Formats: sequence, structure tokens, C-alpha cells
Amino acid sequence: MILENKVIFILGFSRFDGIIESTSFTFAKFLARTNDVYYIDFPYTLKDFFSRKNESQRNQFQRREKAFFSAAHSLLNTDNERLKVMVLPPLVSKNFLPKGITHGILLGINEMIIARRIRSIIRRYGIENYIFINSFNFHYPNIGKILRPSLNVYHCVDPLVVDYDRKHGIDSEKKLVEQSDLVVCTSKQLYIEKRRMNQNTFFISNAADLDHCSKALKRETDIHDKLVSIKGPIIGYFGNVERRIDFELLLKIVSLHPDKSFVFVGPVDEYYVPSDFRGLSNVYFLGEVPYSEMPSVVKAFDVAMIPFKEDEVSATIFPLKLFEYLGAGRPVVATDFNPDLKDFTGDTVIYSRTSDEFSEALVALIGQGQQEYYLNKRLSVASSNTWEQRLTEFSELLSTYHQKMC
Repeated sequence: MILENKVIFILGFSRFDGIIESTSFTFAKFLARTNDVYYIDFPYTLKDFFSRKNESQRNQFQRREKAFFSAAHSLLNTDNERLKVMVLPPLVSKNFLPKGITHGILLGINEMIIARRIRSIIRRYGIENYIFINSFNFHYPNIGKILRPSLNVYHCVDPLVVDYDRKHGIDSEKKLVEQSDLVVCTSKQLYIEKRRMNQNTFFISNAADLDHCSKALKRETDIHDKLVSIKGPIIGYFGNVERRIDFELLLKIVSLHPDKSFVFVGPVDEYYVPSDFRGLSNVYFLGEVPYSEMPSVVKAFDVAMIPFKEDEVSATIFPLKLFEYLGAGRPVVATDFNPDLKDFTGDTVIYSRTSDEFSEALVALIGQGQQEYYLNKRLSVASSNTWEQRLTEFSELLSTYHQKMC
């Protein structure tokens, strides 16, 4: 039985109006179909507050300006009456500090500010029984403990990879896992790791918004302006371009296929992109594109790729884009970074260990784009891995554990 008519607070790891829709906010919208949900927006720090660098950041700031310092105006409406976005006051920057007393004091101050804002809503609406979900905001591990909700949940959606997150995140996430009544992970490897710390840990994978992805198959969906003039065949990647990308492998593959265009659509962390890769004539970095425009981007891909490194970090990744590609009907080639994925995709995705295997897969897949047999297989896999199914599982799990705790 799914969770119904409960009050849920979700502390998210992203802003609700970010350019790419987050897993946290996707969960919030689904749970708000049958519950009253308060999505606690990823907080601004004082540094963020005073350094709004571009138009997008200024627009985000203006939406929140009245809410920052007024609990009475802290809730923003959404399209769903049962889903509100809670804006927090700006918090003190602390991550630059080493472990120690000062960092601990500032963490305590920030968590007190967050808890006070949540309690103001609890008092205003006379809420007596509620669920608290920390959706991967491991920077603030003690909020659930401070609030003492009827059910305290940690939603672990990714491994901690970048130095910024790992600096204090390793310790704080451990504390968060141990303190939670329920832990839900999006990959089997994360599930195995967290279950060692908390027996009430479960695995519910990421999925795809099939209705949105399948727009790529519609005749009326035009190819995105950024890709119209790029010569095909196009081998495409949609998502963050960062440390997970295996550029050493890609350098070999791109050199083997000078007749193909390799396109990366998404924000780029330049630190990880080799200069000799940047300079290749058949490689294109097109920058960020809103998630709403994803179907028109992926429609241009002759083959979609996930060229992640094979390492301990990648083994914990269950990429959302895998099912988005399939839901858009695209042939997919990926490195064999997470063996568990084969259990979900069957023979619809080619997983490669070497540059030669990856290269051979590209040649084999280019002709499969519009072949009905292969297209139907990909759509069948995507339809078995939708957000509707995954979030129903999540809601049922919450309902079961809420009944146990009450």
C-alpha cells in the first residue's frame, strides 16, 4: 500500500528550479500526489547570497528574496497544491574549514537554523506526525535527529566523489546512515555499503520519465538548434561532463572514428577534460541544456553513450540517463562500469571493456536506430524502469516503515 495523507518534509540536495530536474524533487512531486509535501530547497550560503553572478542565479534569488528572512513567506507554491517549496535563510559557509571544533560549531548553528525554519511550519499548521527525508543532503546529517519525526529516512542517490563533498561528507554521511530509521539507495553497490552500517537499508534504482523521453520519437519534436548543423552520424552524451568520464578511452575511440561527431551536452568541469581532447575537430561541447529540451537533443543522437571509468566509484553508479536514452529509443553503448546494470537492460545495451569493443559497438549500433525490432526492445526495457514504478516502490516502503514506527 502506498503512503497516503501524511505530512513529509524532504531536505533536498538541489534547488527545485535548477536547470536539470533532480531526483530529490522528482520524488517530492510523486509523493505529493497523495501526501502533503514540503520540499526544503537546497540552502544558499552567505557566500551564495552575495555572489549572484549571472542572470539565471539572479532569477533564482529573486524568487526566494522575500522568503529568506521571513518564516511567514518561506513557502513557495507549485503546480500541485499539496507540494510546497520551503526556502531556508542563508547559512554560514563552513566546508572550507578543516575538521575540528570550529567546523562543528558552525555545522550546529546551520542545523539549528534549518530546524527552526521547519518547526515554524510545523507550529503554523499544527502538524503532529510527520516523516522527514534527507535526500542526499549529507552536509546536514543531524536534522532528523533534532526534529525527532515519526520516521527518519536517508535517500542515498550517489557515491561521494568530488573532494568538496568527501572532505566532511564521508563522516557526516556515515552518521546520517547510522541515525536513520530507513535508508534507501539507488544502486546495489551503495546498498551493500550502507547495509553494513544500517540493516534497514533497501535498494530502489533510478528510472526514467518515459512520457518525457519518448517525445524524441515524435515527428513534431524538432532536433535541437545546437545540433542541427553538426554532421552525422552523431555519438552523443547528455549529462555532466566530469571526473567519471573515461577520456583516455574516448581519445582512442574518437581517433578511430574521424567520420563521426562526438557530442557532449551538459555542464563541463574543465579540470577533467584533457586539452588534446578539447582540440579534436570531431568533438563538440555544447554546454548546458534544460531537461525540458532533452528529447530534442537526444533525438539527434545516432548512438547514445555512457563512457564512464571502470573504478570503485563508478561501480556504485546507477545512471538515470541509461533509461532516458532507451526511453527515447536510442541505441546505447556503455563501458562496463557497473555489472549490475545488465540485470536491468538485458541485451538492449552493449557494455564494452576496451576501446576496440566500444568501437565495434558503435559500428554495429549506428544502423539500429530506427529498426522496429530493436526500437521495441529498448522501449520495452524503458517501460519496465519508469519513475512511476520506482516511486511506487519507494512510497510503499515508506508506508511499511511508518506503520512500524508509529
